Amino acid sequence: MNLAHLFEAGMLVCFGFSWPINVVKAYKAGTAKSTSLAFIFLIITGYILGISAKVINSQYNYVLAVYILNLVIVFSNVLVYFRNRALDKKRESEETGTAVKAERKPVYAHEEQIIFPEEMNTKAKKYNVVLMGGTYAKDIPVKKLASEFAFDFDLYNKSSFALSLKNAKEYFEKYVSALNSDALILQLGKEDVGLFKGNPSLFDTMYLDLLSAIKAHNKNCRLALVSLNNSANNGTVAQMNNHIRAIAQSEQATFVNLENAGLWNPKAVQSSLDFAQGMGLNVKKPVYDIAEILYSYAAQNLSEDGLTMNEAV
Repeated sequence: MNLAHLFEAGMLVCFGFSWPINVVKAYKAGTAKSTSLAFIFLIITGYILGISAKVINSQYNYVLAVYILNLVIVFSNVLVYFRNRALDKKRESEETGTAVKAERKPVYAHEEQIIFPEEMNTKAKKYNVVLMGGTYAKDIPVKKLASEFAFDFDLYNKSSFALSLKNAKEYFEKYVSALNSDALILQLGKEDVGLFKGNPSLFDTMYLDLLSAIKAHNKNCRLALVSLNNSANNGTVAQMNNHIRAIAQSEQATFVNLENAGLWNPKAVQSSLDFAQGMGLNVKKPVYDIAEILYSYAAQNLSEDGLTMNEAV
């Protein structure tokens, strides 16, 4: 018996022993995400070169058989890879379909302010301001506040339960753009903490895409970006608020910081600036004052989960 051939066969058995186990694991896993097809083809190329060398030297023995056996087992990994990739695509397609269905569910805007496109000509005044936020913002009673402060413009709350940056652009185009607002107050990000934590750049990009869509629809629309509530001093939320501030500065939008919202006194603002008569394009930054009124009410009357303070106690 040729010891060189025996040792070579032993080497091939050792190298090839893990491949049947790998095939079984990959088949059971049902996903190709952790598999490198390039690496598998590199191994296959190595075995083909080894078999070619044996054939050229006319070494037709049991070592050649081990080479061929290993090649077959490794190649079976390729078949499992493409089977698993097909399963991955099927799952992604199903998840996309589920997400689309979820986005088509009814929108829970504040019931006092649901305005449909066909009603615009009869209900809208010359100017209007829209609040667009998530769960916390949707319960701010803008109709009541507009009456209390004698606003000479329409004020709509088009906020929606759990509104996220992921669907905010589509939501704006579908439910808000028809109002052709003079000013838009945005508070977004609470549903995107995970997104921000994993990829802050993507958070910024999605926020900027939304602002671009708003400006594309109405280049004269004044924007106010409202920070997130951070009474618990959460580090991630603090960083998100810094990013929102930077986005507001880069887009020449008003930044509304809620850190001191509980101390705001909108009645004093109204008195000192003749607020009720000065709301309009002639005032330099009225959108900040509007946001101050809305969120000072929220700070004093709403908890973060959307319940009134009395209900939350």
